[in-house]
Amino acid sequence: MIHDGSSLIENELDLQIRRAAMAWLDQRCTDNNPLIRRDELLNDFYFEGTRLPLVDPNRGIRKPRSMVAALSILTTYTPPGRRSPYEDAPAKDGLLRYKYRGEDPQQPDNIALRRAYQWKLPLIWFYGVATGIYLPRNPVWLVGDEPQHLQFAVALDQAQLFIPHNAELDTDQRRYVERLTRKRLHQPVFRERVLQAYEKSCAMCHLRHVQLLDAAHILRDSHPQGIPAVSNGLALCKIHHAAYDKNVLGLRPAGDERTQLELAPFTPGLA
Repeated sequence: MIHDGSSLIENELDLQIRRAAMAWLDQRCTDNNPLIRRDELLNDFYFEGTRLPLVDPNRGIRKPRSMVAALSILTTYTPPGRRSPYEDAPAKDGLLRYKYRGEDPQQPDNIALRRAYQWKLPLIWFYGVATGIYLPRNPVWLVGDEPQHLQFAVALDQAQLFIPHNAELDTDQRRYVERLTRKRLHQPVFRERVLQAYEKSCAMCHLRHVQLLDAAHILRDSHPQGIPAVSNGLALCKIHHAAYDKNVLGLRPAGDERTQLELAPFTPGLA
């Protein structure tokens, strides 16, 4: 907690900026248009008449000078086949981790994140779905600091705030935590990345109404290899998605660089 008078004023300003930024994002990023470009994040948000970038031009952690703690974190888009320089992966408690900047826990950006953790402040997570294009997730919270692993634990949902940090969860508890993570992050990111890869067009009929498109798993997410990646995805309109799920349509090898598969009338043994 913050106790002295000047810090209380600074903290109130921080909260005002934080709320205003999240309200602006909620208006800008709708269900029908959930993505935002990097140039918008740098140039389009104003607080009390002053432009205030929501991301840093060169770093993944953003702390404006007028705030007492970090405002946002960012995960850069990694093209298929390449490895991300930072692995924001879950641990034994099912919660995702966000890596420090560099290897020094006292680096200023890491201190800014630690303050957000200590004061339980909500943050914005900008998750890359294409080069320079992000899906915002907010609010998220830092719920654990792990300097020995150079990372913070992240809660994506208010229900995850009640998960003990680094707890050994039983199978049902872990499934519950992971289900929240899929709902709040993995599934929306998978959808947007697949739609971007297929240029917002159904792979079968080329329908381009985004509201009527789904990101279908080639191998279902219950399959051990059913990863939420573009290589395991198809953009399908709702009719062809239903047909694929009901085995009215199947897949066969083809020369398409995106999936190496094409849709075809279902033949037993080919799906």
